[in-house]
Amino acid sequence: MRTLLLATGGAALTALAVGCSDPAMTTPESAPTDTDNALLAEWTGPFGGVPAFDRMDLDALKPALDAGMAIQLAEIDVIATNPDPPTFENTIVALERSGLALNRVATYYGVWGSNVSTPEFRDIQRAMAPRLAEFDSTIRQNGALFDRIRAIYEGDDLSTLRPDQQRLVQLVYDGFARNGATLEGDAKARYAEIEQRLAELHTAFSNNVLADEEGYVTYLSEAQLNGLPPSFVQAAAAAATARGRDGEYAITNTRSSMDPFLTFSTERDLREEVWHTYYSRGDNGDERDNNATIAEILALRHERVGLLGYDDYATWRLENRMAKTPAQALELMEAVWPAALARVEEEVAAMQAVADSEGAGITVSPWDYRFYAEKVRQSTYDLDSDEVKQYLQLDRLREGMFFVAGELFDFAFREVSDGSVPVFHEDVSVWEVTRRSTGTHVGVWYLDPYARPGKRSGAWASSYRSHELVDGQEVTVLGSNNSNFIKPAPGEPVLVSWDDAETFFHEFGHALHYFSSTVEYLTLNGGVRDYTEFQSQLLERWLLTDEVIDGFLRHHETGERMPDELVTRIKNAATFNQGFITTEYLACALVDMRFHTSDPDRLDADQFERETLAELGMPDEIVMRHRSPHFGHIFSGEGYSAGYYGYMWADVLTADAAEAFAEAPGGFYDKDLAAKLVEHLFAARNAVDPAEAYRTFRGRDATIEALMRDRGFPVP
Repeated sequence: MRTLLLATGGAALTALAVGCSDPAMTTPESAPTDTDNALLAEWTGPFGGVPAFDRMDLDALKPALDAGMAIQLAEIDVIATNPDPPTFENTIVALERSGLALNRVATYYGVWGSNVSTPEFRDIQRAMAPRLAEFDSTIRQNGALFDRIRAIYEGDDLSTLRPDQQRLVQLVYDGFARNGATLEGDAKARYAEIEQRLAELHTAFSNNVLADEEGYVTYLSEAQLNGLPPSFVQAAAAAATARGRDGEYAITNTRSSMDPFLTFSTERDLREEVWHTYYSRGDNGDERDNNATIAEILALRHERVGLLGYDDYATWRLENRMAKTPAQALELMEAVWPAALARVEEEVAAMQAVADSEGAGITVSPWDYRFYAEKVRQSTYDLDSDEVKQYLQLDRLREGMFFVAGELFDFAFREVSDGSVPVFHEDVSVWEVTRRSTGTHVGVWYLDPYARPGKRSGAWASSYRSHELVDGQEVTVLGSNNSNFIKPAPGEPVLVSWDDAETFFHEFGHALHYFSSTVEYLTLNGGVRDYTEFQSQLLERWLLTDEVIDGFLRHHETGERMPDELVTRIKNAATFNQGFITTEYLACALVDMRFHTSDPDRLDADQFERETLAELGMPDEIVMRHRSPHFGHIFSGEGYSAGYYGYMWADVLTADAAEAFAEAPGGFYDKDLAAKLVEHLFAARNAVDPAEAYRTFRGRDATIEALMRDRGFPVP
């Protein structure tokens, strides 16, 4: 059974809303319906129906969630009380077909939470979080339903099913057995209580971070703009005007604003202020402080897996991941960590030398790292980040992504601008995705590129509808990409950093993963967390291919191609600053794993973070990419909890697969290898064990050597 994530600004409330599009499965007579509620209504319009984002009414949300849950519980009751012996069709497939109404509501809920949040929505979110968790537990703990699932899982007929069907049964069974279905009596009741309280805490954590992102803005005068690129200044002016501070310049409390400010501003005191504001999100000792919330989350997670017989949360979490055990995840991270620290030492020495030569009279601090790293980049590699940005115009990058999608995946994109597809904000644009070779409809892609109040920070991908086959009929994909680029002044281009360009390609890789799906069952569109970042990380490699450079990395004013010598400088600097990049990430992953393998009794989150980093030898000049009080990946929900290591696990696969393309006769556009990539690593989604899928593609398992070469670290 698929677990639907109701995205809440980084939070994920789990609800068993498994998609139903089977016309033969009607709503049980006992289930309530609300035909006037647009959030419950079937999707109409083009492309097999699309969400009615133009009819989103917050007053309708709670009634829609209540009705959606009631409808699905009635559907579940029909399955659980079926007098016929359990079969794959009448139990597993029936579960796959349940929950369509709640799925539709969840799409709107997720958009409100991540893209257009308001205080009114957050009030609803707080009220509904425990009720959604109770709903989830009600299904997980339905003994009659689990008995039917277990009978199929343990039955002789399992071996007669197709491999993808056998995997579906395994995933459905695990989804129940690993989440409390085997418990009885007081343990079962306590498990449900914990789930409800965790839902409240995850929501509170997320909303606290969002409130700090919205509430803390640094306003500058014209005299404080020294060093900042014109494009950034224009965007900061527009951001201030949008907040009613015309004539000033707003540095918003998001990475997309903080990062370039720290890189270019020559005002050290302001760099320190912006740095502290950003890295103190959720850690300001006020009513939005998240440290006590973290402690309670960790304690409850530990107690919950203890009820299932596990020693710690990480052991439970990794059991069905590629890493399998915390020890194996730590083995990978600890193999890379010393090399990262050694590189940081070299980077800091080079930066300190620059500061000393300029007579700055400082010791490099965290708010200086980006500033002096940029100076070292320019002096060592003659590479100016602002120079590179002139060739990274957002619209052209998007067209470059479309080109790669066409060459590798046979996809074509046509903008839908006639208003037939509603959007939830004027910034959102829409494209139809088709097969380039046949014109066959594949899905619809939504792009929401700009930062704004009420939108969570960062970049992410979402799917509003996943691929499946129902009675032989294909259900097509609705997917989105969401970013937080600073919206420019009217008529000005959006110029982004190299890192942001890579992130844009990265998130598009998730979308291509959605659109490539050929699986029959919704649950198989899910994924294993330390594998699902692989596909997106791999797509980043096409940004610097000759074909993308020639066609799309062009100066935003002159239209001239990025010069070869600049491309060479970018490639030469590919391993530059890898100490910082690797260390700020790995520190997060290691702290995450320590949080979830330690005794959480009387834990002080701030103290735990400090002591863990000190034990690891964390350099004074670097901080975790996501400090614990705003580490939404692991505390706004459980998607990445004890799993943040997965980015590096996936990067081992990425580096290894990239070398396969580099060695192929046709390079990164080799037709035969691209076909294998799509078939085995994208289209199959979770219908095949990830390790098996990768071996089929590569002919062997991935090894760490390619990763170390990639980062310029010594190869073990």
